Amino acid sequence: MQEYKCPCCGGAINFDSTIQKMKCPFCDTEFDMAALAEYDSQLNNEQADDMKWETEAGREWQEGETDGLRSYVCRSCGGEIVGDENTAATSCPFCGNPVVMMGQFSGALKPDYVIPFKLDKQAAKEALKNHYKGKRLLPRVFKDQNHIDEIKGVYVPFWLFDADADADICYKATRVRTWSDSNYDYTKTSHYAVSRSGAVGFARVPVDGSSKMADDLMESIEPFDFSQAVDFQTAYLAGYLADKYDVDAEQSIERANQRIKRSTEEAFASTVTGYTTVVPESSNIRLQNGTAKYALYPVWLLNTTWNGKQYAFAMNGQTGKLVGDLPLDKGALWKWRLALLGIAGSVSFVVLWLMWLL
Repeated sequence: MQEYKCPCCGGAINFDSTIQKMKCPFCDTEFDMAALAEYDSQLNNEQADDMKWETEAGREWQEGETDGLRSYVCRSCGGEIVGDENTAATSCPFCGNPVVMMGQFSGALKPDYVIPFKLDKQAAKEALKNHYKGKRLLPRVFKDQNHIDEIKGVYVPFWLFDADADADICYKATRVRTWSDSNYDYTKTSHYAVSRSGAVGFARVPVDGSSKMADDLMESIEPFDFSQAVDFQTAYLAGYLADKYDVDAEQSIERANQRIKRSTEEAFASTVTGYTTVVPESSNIRLQNGTAKYALYPVWLLNTTWNGKQYAFAMNGQTGKLVGDLPLDKGALWKWRLALLGIAGSVSFVVLWLMWLL
């Protein structure tokens, strides 16, 4: 477990997303990330203490009681920090100092890249307020009575898949033409077999590697700008939470294949134009040069409670895109429906009146 200490005052330092540097919140000293790279290397080679005791105190844990739990000791205050088997960065519940569990990022588990947080906690709060605006079916009291229970910045593990896709797709298509004469209305339907073949390249297709995060929620806050990704350093995690993956690359392939297949079919379908209807008949997609990388992406998670129900929101910590479910004002919904019915009824009455006049 590693805490980054300020060499000036000894306080715990965090990664500041606004200046993209490490900063001490006590003396305001700033540190370049490059200066901590060598420090990271030294920490990875640091030998663990060998201090063993023999005692009969206490009792043995029963089988299964400690499954998935990890316990650490804060180097600042000596308090115990308990996390699950995937916790990689957190803060001490006693003194609040940010800590990084170095062992979670060693060997095959070490990420290749990280996209640092660009937006802070206040930006996440403002994004949630803006999310409420313009929602006519949102209960009016929700904005006033809804309070944020928890807000946390989390580095979410992602697998990034590269691949080249060769595809052959066939469609059934029709063209419909209608015309009339003095006696009849005519409709002519022509049927076509349409085929498309080609190749599409995919770079860094993201699939989240955490079972705690819903795939559709993480995909909803995309895209992330990978041009701002940097080589992984544990210092970026200071002040945030982080999990290592618990869904490995092999287990993520199916999700990546689904995304690549859907994107390929959409790209090919967009080239089939000029028809009245187009229906896919067969699809064959073959992947080549498939590779995967491991990265951490920044996400703000916000949890609120209103009327005894919990609502979860997620915000892209780089771009500010926020998604989440909102409650529905059923009274306002019925008023809206009645208003639409009233408009439709008025239009129908006017049409019938005009037809009667004619």
